[in-house]
Amino acid sequence: MLWSEKLNWVVFYFVGILCVCSLITNVSGSIHEYKNEAFYPKSNAFFFHGGSEGLYASKLLHSPDASSSDKPLKGKSFIRFETVTFVRPKESASKQNEMQTITGMVEAIILEVKERERIGGSFLKTDLLCCTHNLSKEGSCSVGEVIIHVDPENPKWPRRIKAFFQGTNEETQISEEVEIERTGMYYLYFMYCDPQLKGTMIKGRTVWKNPDGYLPGKMAPLMTFYGLMSLAYLVLGLAWFLRFVQLWKDIIQLHYYITGVIALGMCEVAVWYFEYANFNSTGSRPMGITLWAVTFTSVKKTVSRLLLLAVSMGYGVVRPTLGGLTFKVIFLGLVYFVASEALEMFENLGNINDFSGKAKLFFVLPVTVLDVCFILWIFSSLSRTLEKLQVMFCFMLSFHPDR
Repeated sequence: MLWSEKLNWVVFYFVGILCVCSLITNVSGSIHEYKNEAFYPKSNAFFFHGGSEGLYASKLLHSPDASSSDKPLKGKSFIRFETVTFVRPKESASKQNEMQTITGMVEAIILEVKERERIGGSFLKTDLLCCTHNLSKEGSCSVGEVIIHVDPENPKWPRRIKAFFQGTNEETQISEEVEIERTGMYYLYFMYCDPQLKGTMIKGRTVWKNPDGYLPGKMAPLMTFYGLMSLAYLVLGLAWFLRFVQLWKDIIQLHYYITGVIALGMCEVAVWYFEYANFNSTGSRPMGITLWAVTFTSVKKTVSRLLLLAVSMGYGVVRPTLGGLTFKVIFLGLVYFVASEALEMFENLGNINDFSGKAKLFFVLPVTVLDVCFILWIFSSLSRTLEKLQVMFCFMLSFHPDR
C-alpha cells in the first residue's frame, strides 16, 4: 500500500471518530440519565445497572429536622432519584385488577462494592436472585422480592427502595434521596422479580454527589492535580520565555518546537482543570470542553514524542533536516495521534461507569504498540547519533592531537 493511501485511511478513520462524537451533545457524568432503557434477564430476576461511582462520606450528616430545601447543602454526599419512572407494557397492566392496591413492584438497590455478595442467595447456597416460596418458608426472604443478606454491623445496608404499580397504572416512580454516610464505591441496581412485568422500561435520572461537588471519587483528586500543574507550567513557561529572550541570538529551530510543546502543555492542563471544575459544579461534562481537553492531550503527547525522536535522530545536532525520513516520522505521528485521540475519547466522552475491559483493550493496544515503536526507534536512532558524534570527535581530535 502506498504512503498516500495509508495517509488517506488514517484521515478517514479520524474524520469518522469526529463524526461519531459530533452526535454527542452532553457527556454522561454524575447525573445518570435513563432514556426508556430495558431490563435484561439475570437468573430468575430482571436487572438494570443504574450506575457506579466512588462516593465520600457526608461531611455534614442529615438532620432529622432538616427540610427538603437543605438537600443540595454543601458538605453532603447523596444519591438522589429524580423522577425515576418505570413503565410496564400495556398488556401487563390490562391483566391486573383495577381495585388492587399493589399489582407489581420494582426495587432499587444501593450497595457498596464489598457488599455485592449480599445480593442474591449465595449465603443460602443458591444462585437465585429472587425469593421463591421454598426459600420464604425458611424465613430467609419474602416471595417476589430480591434476596438481600443485611449487613449485621449496618442493618440499613444494602439499601432497598421499592416502587409499586397500583391497579392498572402503567407507570410508577421513585423520588427519594439516599445520604451516604460511609466512603466507598457504590453500585445502583434496578431489579424486579415478577415475570408479568417483562418488557418494563426505565426513564428519568439519578444524581450522585460528593461533599465537595459532583466529581466522582476517582476523579476528585484530578482537579487539584491539574490546578497545581497549571501553576507549574506557568512557572516553567515564564522561566523558558526569559531565557528565550535573553539568548535569542543563539536560538535554533529546535527551540521553537520546545516552546510549542510547553505551550501545548499549558493549554492542556488549563483546559483539563476548567473541565473538571465545570464537571464538579454542574454534574455533567459538556462534550465541547471535554473534546478540546482530549485533543490538546493527544496533540501534546504526539508532538513531544516526535520531538524526542527527531532529536534522537540528530536533528539540530548533526543534521539540519531529517531528509527522506521526514514523511515516515510524520506518518507515525499522525497514526499515533489518531490512536491516542480514540483512546482518550473512549475514556472521557463515554459514561463514567466502569466500562468493559475488553472494549478498552481495543483502544489501548494500538497506543501501546505505537509507543513501543517510538521507544525502539528513539533508542536505535540515539545509538547511531552517538556513534556519529564519537566519530566526529575523533576526527576533530586527529587534527588537534595536542587537545
